[in-house]
Amino acid sequence: QVQLVESGGGLVQAGGSLRLSCAASGRTFVSYAMGWFRQAPGKEREFVAAIRWSGGNTYYADSVKGRFTISRDNAKNTVYLQMNSLKPEDTAVYYCAVRTKSTVVWVPTLGYDYWGQGTQVTVSS
Repeated sequence: QVQLVESGGGLVQAGGSLRLSCAASGRTFVSYAMGWFRQAPGKEREFVAAIRWSGGNTYYADSVKGRFTISRDNAKNTVYLQMNSLKPEDTAVYYCAVRTKSTVVWVPTLGYDYWGQGTQVTVSS
């Protein structure tokens, strides 16, 4: 089993910044990739960003490109999401997820098998 714990959410004004963290643990933690998703009230969960554990390749949703940066600390089994220039439409519960299985062709939006409990991000106008 893998446990994921998010932190860093909160209330921020439009134009501000927040940094989310997701710490992974488990007796046999192995990660192929980690990602961030979000779900706003009344909407479906959507992909935000992902990073391959080995090599650090990153992938972003168009809506956050240029504003958000995903990174990881392999030694700490932690992935981060730096969010800048936040907008009210970024308000959502943010979830991190891990894909443990390797693949020949990586589709960053799919294949996650463990999820965190979520952290609320609220951006006021």
